[in-house]
Amino acid sequence: MSTERYDFSEHEFRTYYSGARLLYISREKYSGDWYSMPHIHNFTEFFYVVGGSGKFQIRNDSHEISTGDMVLLNPQVEHTETSFVEDPLEYIVLGIEGVKLVTSLDSVEGFSIIHFNEVADDISQYLYFILAEAKRHDSGFEDVCQSLLNILLINLMRRTKITPRTADTVENASPKAMQAKAFIDAHFRENITLQSVADATDSNKYYLSHIFSQAYGISPLQYVQTLRLEDSKYLLRTTNYSLKQIASMAGFSSVSYFTQRFSKVENMTPSSYRNMCQKQLKG
Repeated sequence: MSTERYDFSEHEFRTYYSGARLLYISREKYSGDWYSMPHIHNFTEFFYVVGGSGKFQIRNDSHEISTGDMVLLNPQVEHTETSFVEDPLEYIVLGIEGVKLVTSLDSVEGFSIIHFNEVADDISQYLYFILAEAKRHDSGFEDVCQSLLNILLINLMRRTKITPRTADTVENASPKAMQAKAFIDAHFRENITLQSVADATDSNKYYLSHIFSQAYGISPLQYVQTLRLEDSKYLLRTTNYSLKQIASMAGFSSVSYFTQRFSKVENMTPSSYRNMCQKQLKG
């Protein structure tokens, strides 16, 4: 007979609580027709590369990332990612409220990039566990996901110099409103409706519209339109795509509707805006 026993009876247990609350988890893989534009969040984000390679732009700096790398972003840090065409990025993203992440070396930059290398599997398994729990949606899955997040944070503390700190509330927004905003940020280019946002956050659409407007001063669908217009302006400034292509890529139903909305908000047509930007660059 062989026995392996560990006695905890004389240990004083303390419950680990970072103040972190899981908002969402998603898994994405780049394809040829998808891109990302610079954006910010009012919560902390974990971006973990499970495959492929690319670049992660934080403010004005660009950092190469590949399998096993994790980018930790505190609230209000502008960022975006690009994928190498020959080796498309695949990643898991966690949105987390209630914490900021600091290191003993630098607590002002607002981000850290960790290259896990040989311990990548130890870290990624918790992300896959959370993803699987969220997908199964079994009874109590929220509590399981939250517990797994706490375990992930403990492992990050063990293996890095990062420490979670309670974050000040950036906006007086309810968790549902923040979840809705995160969903819209990720899906505004798609055929998104108030009902689809409500379904993604397990909310009543009328209640969601009320709390979203209360938190951000704009309705969910107005926010969708705002992101689409900002996206189209970015494409007009930085690409040679046709207006029809840009309208489709930014999520507008037609080029005529895109032109109508753009002209109403910007007081000029998309073509005039592009010409203005090109003149500014040449000047």
